[in-house]
Amino acid sequence: MNRIETGARGAGSRTPSAKALRGLDALNFFLADVRDGLGPYLAIYLIAVRGPDQGWNEATTGLVMTIAGILGLVAQTPAGALIDATNHKRAVVIGGAIAVTASCLVLPFITNFYLVTATQSIAHVAGTIFPPALAAITLGLVGPKMFAKRIGRNEGFNHAGNAVSAALAGGLAYFFGPVVVFWLMGILAALSIGAMLLVPADAIDNDLARGMTEEEEQAQDKPSGLATLLQNRPLLVFAVLCAIFHLANAAMLTSVGQLLTHVSGKDHATSLIAVCIVAAQCVMVPVAIFVGAKADVIGRKPIFLTAFGILALRGVLYTLSDNPFWLVGVQLLDGIGAGVYGALFPIVVADLTRGGGRFNAAQGAVATAQGIGAALSATLAGVIIVSAGYSTAFLALAAIAALGFVLYLALMPETRTTMRAGSEPESGAGMPPAVPASA
Repeated sequence: MNRIETGARGAGSRTPSAKALRGLDALNFFLADVRDGLGPYLAIYLIAVRGPDQGWNEATTGLVMTIAGILGLVAQTPAGALIDATNHKRAVVIGGAIAVTASCLVLPFITNFYLVTATQSIAHVAGTIFPPALAAITLGLVGPKMFAKRIGRNEGFNHAGNAVSAALAGGLAYFFGPVVVFWLMGILAALSIGAMLLVPADAIDNDLARGMTEEEEQAQDKPSGLATLLQNRPLLVFAVLCAIFHLANAAMLTSVGQLLTHVSGKDHATSLIAVCIVAAQCVMVPVAIFVGAKADVIGRKPIFLTAFGILALRGVLYTLSDNPFWLVGVQLLDGIGAGVYGALFPIVVADLTRGGGRFNAAQGAVATAQGIGAALSATLAGVIIVSAGYSTAFLALAAIAALGFVLYLALMPETRTTMRAGSEPESGAGMPPAVPASA
């Protein structure tokens, strides 16, 4: 195995080739739009293009998204465990990209509710592979010492890719209609596969990628996301806080999109959603890079608290006006909150599982909790919007974010670790030890 370390495995650093790092940059950039499938464009396509004449309305579209979302949620932990277990991470990423893209590209050719549901379910399940796979490949390439900085760079390229693809989708959709998102997905999937192949397989240390120690490798431990989640109290607290964050955050963009549709009409819905996405993603790029560069200096906790605070503020500001320019301006704050969250999520999980050999399974388990929060968010916001209006819904989401701020402040320890040459990472203040390998 191509491994360059100093002292014990947990404190080691690696020097991957420039080609491998460029491939990782390109992978995060091109995969940004592919990993989420059609995302918010699915509803627009089914309602605006298919419409009631083909049996599609808000209810049927919502049911498709709910079923696909639930199946994707169930797949989170197994996906992380798969990444921990396999030494063929490149093949898994390429297979996932093909599955997501193919499931979406067939959509213009099918109208049956069950077939549409099946294709989008496949896309959601395959999409669960990407977050743990990208984090694992990164950890296996650069090692624990440089992981935080590199994750920030990954997120920067990811958000830049999202911004560019959303800008292209919004601009081209104005001339060619919502179907343009299918063209983009096919092109970006092909580029993603090419980028993945730039990262040599032997440059990825698969033991480092799952957070193993030398002792665990010799004992041939098997990853167990459920055991890690249930027996590591800080990780369990973090999972609950991630669920709260997404309970507050997930419905904000979709609710803003619905409000913009009412204000400006369905004809411009795709372009307006794209503007909101681009605005936030442009902010996320420098935020993610900053978080990756400073997380080891400032600490994880104060930065994560900032994400909760900005999320609460964003919900309040949405209530002040329904002017499209104001709504898009407020959406810029999503770039701060989501930029912080996206960069810190794998870093905190790595902190809490270092030495346990269950990094990716734990990512999947926490992502499951996160997904539950996101799934409930849309339902909660929809019920409040119907019964009490958009302003009340935004204030309710802001209150949930404020609750998350208080709970993180009171219950979550600082997980920052200090790397010492020749030693295992030393936990930060208040940080309990990782779950024993035999757990």
